[in-house]
Amino acid sequence: MALFVAALFVWFIVRVVEVLLLVFLAILLGVYLSAITDWLERRFGLRRWLGLTIAVVVTLAGVVGIGVLLVPPVVDQTQALVGGLPQTLTNIQDVLARWARQYPALARTELANPSSGLVAGLIADAMGFVRGSFIGYVRGGGKVFIEAASVLVMALYLARQPRLYADGLISLIAPRYRSIAARISQDAGMTLRAWVVGQLLAMAVLALLTAVGLWILGVPYWLAFGIFTGLVAIVPFFGTLVSTLLPALFVIASGDWVQVLLVVILGVVVHVFEANVVVPRIMQHKVDLPPVLTISSVLIMGTLLGPIGLIVAVPFLCVVMVLVRHILHREVYGEVTTERAVLRPTGEAWTGPERRRVPTPVS
Repeated sequence: MALFVAALFVWFIVRVVEVLLLVFLAILLGVYLSAITDWLERRFGLRRWLGLTIAVVVTLAGVVGIGVLLVPPVVDQTQALVGGLPQTLTNIQDVLARWARQYPALARTELANPSSGLVAGLIADAMGFVRGSFIGYVRGGGKVFIEAASVLVMALYLARQPRLYADGLISLIAPRYRSIAARISQDAGMTLRAWVVGQLLAMAVLALLTAVGLWILGVPYWLAFGIFTGLVAIVPFFGTLVSTLLPALFVIASGDWVQVLLVVILGVVVHVFEANVVVPRIMQHKVDLPPVLTISSVLIMGTLLGPIGLIVAVPFLCVVMVLVRHILHREVYGEVTTERAVLRPTGEAWTGPERRRVPTPVS
């Protein structure tokens, strides 16, 4: 009987995995809006509904403002980049062929043949992968609109009354385990908040530093490459690799290897600075994930869930690490860690096996 119930549960999860993914996206958006709302409440003493309204309006105004300032030049540069892509690929192939013919080991390879179309083939394969991943979402316009609206509405409700839903989930747990569930809920919320806010700021810093650096180096389409770097930074390692090599690839067409090297060095320095200076200061080591686990999570989630899986891979791993820390390490292995009391917004804490409130001072 237990095996049948477990199999039924797994089947149910597989069937509704897309819905669960939307709920997780709504949680991430809700965490972002809740972070701004909480700050407005603490700083100015605003009512929560007013703070949430301001958070939404400021966010929309920021997105629209950035769009008005950056979208026209980015679109122009992107159109110019795509329009000149065939000639650029031909120039890259010619430069690589001249370089390869200088070395006996490469002189007999396809790389030394300027008409081999090797570079164009690699770019075509990459574009085919992108089209296969995203075209389905674009074609399903009505479905995408409904799902996006659902995520937004759920995020607003979650940000409006976060404790209502957290307490509701905790109430489903057996009474003797509710204190554990409360600790997990608080830790997961703090971790996701640190990741969301830190990731947004880190993406902005990466986009700005990359755009300025490429502009100083005289790289064409520097603004488009800068925005692209900020966007793909949400995917660890792979986003860094692509955003570093792509502008260098286009610089190869000029045949200036010094500039190519400088572009690569710029990408490495910017990402090292972001990973070792910007992110630790923003997140204050609240999200410290092993690199191998991070890369593995991206690969697994990308394989299972496609492009959206790449976006949610790291926050999902953050939640998994919270569960491992509280359930496996603390409850199963009995490792004792020093933790603060699990406080509610009213200054009350979950304690004991029952769901009861005990007044505690807010630290």
